[in-house]
Amino acid sequence: MLESNYTMAEEARETLAMHPQKFAMWLFIVSIVMLFAAFTSAYIVRQAEGDWLFFELPSLFWSSSLILITSSGTMHWALVSARKDNLGTLKLAISLTTLLGLGFLVMQFLAWKDLVTNGIFFAGSQANPSGSFLYVITGVHGFHLISGLVFLLIALYSAFTYRIHAKNLTRIEMCATYWHFLDILWLYLFGFLLLNN
Repeated sequence: MLESNYTMAEEARETLAMHPQKFAMWLFIVSIVMLFAAFTSAYIVRQAEGDWLFFELPSLFWSSSLILITSSGTMHWALVSARKDNLGTLKLAISLTTLLGLGFLVMQFLAWKDLVTNGIFFAGSQANPSGSFLYVITGVHGFHLISGLVFLLIALYSAFTYRIHAKNLTRIEMCATYWHFLDILWLYLFGFLLLNN
């Protein structure tokens, strides 16, 4: 009886166990979710106070969203390739994901230029809280996307040095989870801005 209780306790511990790095990443993701929940809540509260400038979002946001959705597909392709030990395809898929991520950032920068051209500023005498919120929300997401690109470059280096393969998937699984999270976060933010702008 004592031995069966010990076995059950061991099985429960193994079931609940999570790689420490994955656990830390999930804590980081939760903190990002809380940060953007605070941003979007503050956006709604400030909008209700009045003195709010309504304007069209840059059309480039649609293109950048498509790029980011595509990058999620290539990231999944990288993960599947790693699981099958197809290292050549893994390197290609991570490289494509990185290029698409960079493309997203370029599109976001060009969208900011469009905003400035249309008189929507981050700060200064001509700035409106609506524009400031837009810059902060998209800028902080962009910063986190840069951290995702750094993660991708580490994964790419690991793929070229054969540290990612079917028996060692932790790094690529973490990279894929974080990247998909950033993509979903952007779609949420873009949808939020479309509905509340």
